[in-house]
Amino acid sequence: MTIGRLPSWEDWDTPREQWLLAGDSRDGRERSVLLEVAVRLLFPTVLVLSLYLLFAGHNRAGGGFSGGLVAGQAFVLRYIAGGPLEMRAAVKLRPPVIIGLGLSLAVLSALVPTFFGGHVLESYAFETDLPVLGHLKFVTSLLLDVGVYVLIVGVVIDLLRTLGAGIEEQLVRNRRVMR
Repeated sequence: MTIGRLPSWEDWDTPREQWLLAGDSRDGRERSVLLEVAVRLLFPTVLVLSLYLLFAGHNRAGGGFSGGLVAGQAFVLRYIAGGPLEMRAAVKLRPPVIIGLGLSLAVLSALVPTFFGGHVLESYAFETDLPVLGHLKFVTSLLLDVGVYVLIVGVVIDLLRTLGAGIEEQLVRNRRVMR
């Protein structure tokens, strides 16, 4: 068992990775720093919008599917800006694992009411008052939406990796032919 070096209290906020690398990318492609900076700024904003759509979807337009598609578009932007290396940096889990987690959560949230005498996809609402947050309402169908959200994000990332891998192979073949 290896014990890594613990960061000191002085460098706790030092980034572990460089935010923007100078020069060519690690895979030898030309980079557009302007595009990368714009995507780095847009990526978290689009993810927050997708979470808003996820949570607002019960009472308004949105939900797990549309929120997942918007989150998927954030990953598409990141892929366009940085290629497959940027995607691997952004997503540490393999897409089939993400798809499996989302599908499992959606199926379990649909079947759990049957264990308590309810029907499939039956939902319950819980309401409470918290001191700082105020009145909160939790509907169990949100778990189904979260499962669908995670499933859609996993599918989009899987499509980017599989389709993107084909595009990358074609680029490598074209480079070899040009030499």
